[in-house]
Amino acid sequence: MLLFGCDFSSAPTARKPIVIATGELAGADRVVLHGLRRFSTLDAWGEWLIATPAWTGGFDFPFSLPRELVEHLRWPLQWEPLMAHYAGLSRAEIRETFAAFCAARPVGGKFAHRAADAPAGSSPSMKWVNPPVAYMLHAGVPRLLAAGARIPGLHAGKGGDRIALEAYPGLLARELIGRRSYKSDEPVKQTPERRTARADLLAALEAGSARLGLGLAVTPAQRKELLADARGDDIDAALCLMQAAWGHLRAASPGPGHGLPEDIDPLEGWIVSA
Repeated sequence: MLLFGCDFSSAPTARKPIVIATGELAGADRVVLHGLRRFSTLDAWGEWLIATPAWTGGFDFPFSLPRELVEHLRWPLQWEPLMAHYAGLSRAEIRETFAAFCAARPVGGKFAHRAADAPAGSSPSMKWVNPPVAYMLHAGVPRLLAAGARIPGLHAGKGGDRIALEAYPGLLARELIGRRSYKSDEPVKQTPERRTARADLLAALEAGSARLGLGLAVTPAQRKELLADARGDDIDAALCLMQAAWGHLRAASPGPGHGLPEDIDPLEGWIVSA
């Protein structure tokens, strides 16, 4: 069973690709990093998911929308019909619909949230800018479905040999180095302080100093590669890999399995390890 973490983009390019960190478990407390793969188009990434026969992946994009938002819009209240409806919208239609929803709400409460957002510290999945996670959901979930993935708590899939878990690297990063910034897409902000934060984050990952109880094994060349990426996409993919491994070890846990709460909302889903 291949394990991987995915740092996602809804509009990947050769300069800002989707990054996959692949690995495997070595015992019950160590994850060995195999390497990093990059995809400059959504189709290439989707084709890789289909071509890879068995995997558990942690994906850094939301798998659903807040129930409050869906009920307000009178969209389908079951996950599969909701995703089919959402996939049929254009990004412009999504932006206009969500902007109108926010405009009618008071300052400080513009966005609707999923139940997982608070414990995970994640952005609302209806947010269309900074980061545009609403577009990431729109681009990512249809390709998980095309790969026949099982999404615990939301979707049974086609066979159970491909498991998709919603991950969030910021959750694990905060556990390890607090709220220190370790990355930026802007060159002017790619400072020595952020590189030091990445080094501390990677050292903590290697040491296994997290509540996940897992350490990351990397080669010197891999360590250099992870630290050199000032955008942080590579290390974010590695963080998602660790969350995927944690979920994989708990595949047989009660409820939907994979360490997810037994009573998660079957419309909203959950972020693994939150």
